[in-house]
Amino acid sequence: MAFLDPAAWFATLPTMYGTAAALITDPAGRVLLVKPNYREHWSLPGGILEEGEPPHVGCAREVTEELGLTLPLGRLLAIDWAGPEGERPRPVVAFVFDGGALIDGSDIVLQESELDAFRFVPPDEAAEYLPAHMARRVAGALRGRASGAAVYLPEALGGDGRGPASKE
Repeated sequence: MAFLDPAAWFATLPTMYGTAAALITDPAGRVLLVKPNYREHWSLPGGILEEGEPPHVGCAREVTEELGLTLPLGRLLAIDWAGPEGERPRPVVAFVFDGGALIDGSDIVLQESELDAFRFVPPDEAAEYLPAHMARRVAGALRGRASGAAVYLPEALGGDGRGPASKE
């Protein structure tokens, strides 16, 4: 039996995209959201991971780029997986890390090339600003922060991480 050389074998494996974001709150527990200028909805500070970049490093980089802040990131709070959809041909794995709490937003310097605004919103109002998948991530990250354990969000995928829930 002939085996593929490592480079050829790795080239046959499926790939995924990765994102990383930070859950940052204020002392009242309100969640910091940012408004990208390239889409309609709000988001957590964060973005796409660069080639070979560890998720926690990418999260810190994105927070610094977007908010002008260098924050000591805490532990992983939530992880989500979303299958290929629309124009996205591959799955995406999303990591949400604990960005701690800010007294207020006075030290934030927005990356004007990508962001129009930021605001702190009560957790129960976050879904009014966010698309459904991001609202689930925020809720999951808040649960992870409260419980002390990272939360995997299979409910965003119908319960089993494989797609919409079966109606059987």
